[in-house]
Amino acid sequence: MRYRRLIGATALMAGMVVALSAQAFDESKYPDLKGQWRRTNSGNPLRIGLPWDETKPVGLGQQAPLTPEYQAIYEANLKDQAKGGQGTDPTFTCLSPGMPRVMIAYAPMEVVVTPETTYILIEHIHDNRRIYTDGRSFPTNMEEDPQFSGYSIGKWLDEDGDGRYDTLEVETRGMKGPRVFDASGIPLHEDNKTIVKERIYLDKADHNLLHDDITTIDNALTRPWVVKKTYRRVATTKPIWWREDVCAENNVHVGIGKESYFLSADGLLMPAKKDQPPPDLRYFPQTQK
Repeated sequence: MRYRRLIGATALMAGMVVALSAQAFDESKYPDLKGQWRRTNSGNPLRIGLPWDETKPVGLGQQAPLTPEYQAIYEANLKDQAKGGQGTDPTFTCLSPGMPRVMIAYAPMEVVVTPETTYILIEHIHDNRRIYTDGRSFPTNMEEDPQFSGYSIGKWLDEDGDGRYDTLEVETRGMKGPRVFDASGIPLHEDNKTIVKERIYLDKADHNLLHDDITTIDNALTRPWVVKKTYRRVATTKPIWWREDVCAENNVHVGIGKESYFLSADGLLMPAKKDQPPPDLRYFPQTQK
């Protein structure tokens, strides 16, 4: 009998914990971010793809506020890309785009709000984010284990004073490289001391539009670079999450040293641009002619 009472008491306590947890997280106090979100810019017909600043042309038209040193790096990168190379963009080898580039949202995006963490899930390689909203501070040892997407701390704000949260304010630090802003290769500083600040909120006139005002502070820039991203909610209560993006699958790019090559249809290494030098074969026996 005593054991039955103990089991009953344990079950009662477990039920109370679940009930208290449910009461602690009042979903009605948060904006409705459910569903599938897609970027609103349709891209660019040029090979160098989606721009970081949606309001400006891709490439030099972005007018990135780069220091003279990093402007020179960027222009050399563009020349290499024009010849068929990859320039400074590291993602051709399946590295993560990293922050802030992941917020281009190459693939559909989902925002999941929980009491202590807001998750941004993107159907693209390594783009998922975890934003802590539990009141913590940045850890002192971030540099020991940096991440491509960094370490994000957020705070929910009620800016219009109606008793409901409407804005998620986020700061991200602790990123590692190599990272660039977009596929055109706009560089971030190699010291990886980037700080990214965001304000994420629904459009007041259309709650199917989600805005992300992104400020990037980086030593490759002469000033903080502010861009505004907008995503549109897919008009369905049952979105289809069908795409499995495995970058390594059928990837024909091969990086060797500072050069990027191409794998032909018959599985042979071939140059990616005109007059490209072959890789160093010193560790392979040379065939006698």
